[in-house]
Amino acid sequence: MKFNLTRKQKKMLWRIIIAAVMLAVFMVLEHLFEMPWYLELILFLIPYIVSGYDVLRTAIINICHGQFFDEKFLMMIATVGAFGTGEYPEASAVMLFYQVGELFQSIAVGRSRKSIAKLMDIRPDSANVIRDGQQVTVSPDEVSVGETIVVNPGEKIPLDGVILEGDTSVNQAALTGESAPVNCGVSDTVISGTLNLTGVIKCRTTSTFGESTVSKILELVQNASDKKAKVENFISKFARWYTPCVVIGALLLAIIPPVITGITSWPVWSTWLNRACIFLVVSCPCALVVSVPLSFFGGIGGASKDGILIKGAGYMEVLSKVDTVVFDKTGTLTKGVFAVDDIHPNLIDKAELLDIAAACESYSSHPVAQSIVRAHEGHIAKDSISNVSEIAGKGVKADVNGITYYCGNGQLMDVCKADWHDCHLTGTIIHIARETSSGAEYLGHIVINDQIKEDSESAIKNLMSLGVKNLIMLTGDKEGVASAVASRLGLTGYFAELLPQDKVDKVEKLLNEASGKLAFVGDGINDAPVLMRADCGIAMGAMGSDAAIESADIVLMDDKPSKIADAIRISRKTMRIVWENIVFALGVKAIILILGALGIANMWLAVFGDVGVLIIAIINAMRCMRKIR
Repeated sequence: MKFNLTRKQKKMLWRIIIAAVMLAVFMVLEHLFEMPWYLELILFLIPYIVSGYDVLRTAIINICHGQFFDEKFLMMIATVGAFGTGEYPEASAVMLFYQVGELFQSIAVGRSRKSIAKLMDIRPDSANVIRDGQQVTVSPDEVSVGETIVVNPGEKIPLDGVILEGDTSVNQAALTGESAPVNCGVSDTVISGTLNLTGVIKCRTTSTFGESTVSKILELVQNASDKKAKVENFISKFARWYTPCVVIGALLLAIIPPVITGITSWPVWSTWLNRACIFLVVSCPCALVVSVPLSFFGGIGGASKDGILIKGAGYMEVLSKVDTVVFDKTGTLTKGVFAVDDIHPNLIDKAELLDIAAACESYSSHPVAQSIVRAHEGHIAKDSISNVSEIAGKGVKADVNGITYYCGNGQLMDVCKADWHDCHLTGTIIHIARETSSGAEYLGHIVINDQIKEDSESAIKNLMSLGVKNLIMLTGDKEGVASAVASRLGLTGYFAELLPQDKVDKVEKLLNEASGKLAFVGDGINDAPVLMRADCGIAMGAMGSDAAIESADIVLMDDKPSKIADAIRISRKTMRIVWENIVFALGVKAIILILGALGIANMWLAVFGDVGVLIIAIINAMRCMRKIR
């Protein structure tokens, strides 16, 4: 494993190496030669001071400021006490191994920050903007909305925008965790912080730098550590009370037994003082104080590699307890893009029916109309279309090549008196009829649906495999459409034809019924009130959305619902590691404390109870940084 040490870490490592060599040499000399106690003391003080002078300095400064009870204070009085009882090598070794633990902790924290540091690298340094016909390079925060910027291959896209000229491939791995490039062309949206790979593009900016995706993501990551989990807050409070209690306990252990027995000779005092020092060393709470926050930080960093941004440890703790997931439909489980599902002709063939429908709908900007035009994929001769009129709430009437056609819903068919029939499939049904001398003639219908995302079905299965009992969809769509989507995905329930306020009411009711925590997954724009009301709000595909960043607790930086299961797995794994460290640290320390009080444990075992437990807990915490797949 390769470690890139900082200057401070390298300096500490050299101090540890020098102190360790001196300690080993002096221990050999001690065994080979008889030495007076004062010479022994001087010799072992040298590696003690070399390795731990900064600990002593910090402890003394804290004492001068009235801050007695911290781990450095414990180390100082424990090692000074050990020197006082004649255990010179042990005292020097305790300080040396304590510093080994501190170095290991520093390296581990650095590694856990690495993935987040990579995310911080998405901040662009400059932007090439066109002003007065000239290309000038400026800071991204000097570019206004609506200006034209040029992005060359290999450059980070500095601001959110829409491509005006050029085609390229964009690497979005820093935001989404996906390494596959995305092809973009004219009219496509590009996101700040992503990397332009192949072509020169010109873009019209759609946000200032302060409101861009990259700025909001950086702010989110920087503030993530401020929102602590309950267990993290408990450990912080525990440490504040624990350390004074340990000092008092060690003092009582050193004084009470000799006083009670009435044997007050120096050897007896020395024995109990030594046990008190062991008590102090093993009681140092650094294994808990370090490993618990490190576990959460590692979990947040590991999730960011997958394009899952968790705003804080508290949200991770909540997510680990989720047993109900409520989905918005459009943009979450479905693509939010209408497309032709099927064509059912009558009297004519499918191609001709689609030709007629596309011609009639070619002047409309409605999403359903546009889906028919996209499905046609051919040239529509606009000069052959005339007398286009929209019939509100029903559809369109138009003349194509001199023939009048009706294109719309069943109500429009009733208006033109066509002998139509409904479709056995669910979705938006567009009926087509043409006017003849004997009346309207029914030509068939086209089935249009919002397309389900490719991995929605597997996402639901994965959530079920994780023990999520309730998987519920909320939608404003009609009952038939909602039922078809819920049935296809295998959801446990759904509610259809809901207004935005209805969604809040449904979530309130589900919150009261849920045995565990409830997560709501939405697009982060229309669903902001529900995202805020749920125990855990998850925004799907919300790049660039103010509502998503501000309202959601977790932001998934792409449109894949499968990331929800990944987020839950990461949260549960992190919480499992946190509790493993807590139980292990307290268990080992309790055993050694009892053995120390009984005179069975020595100072070397106390060193393991402190530094050994710390290193093992840190190694365990670093598992949070690994990808779960």
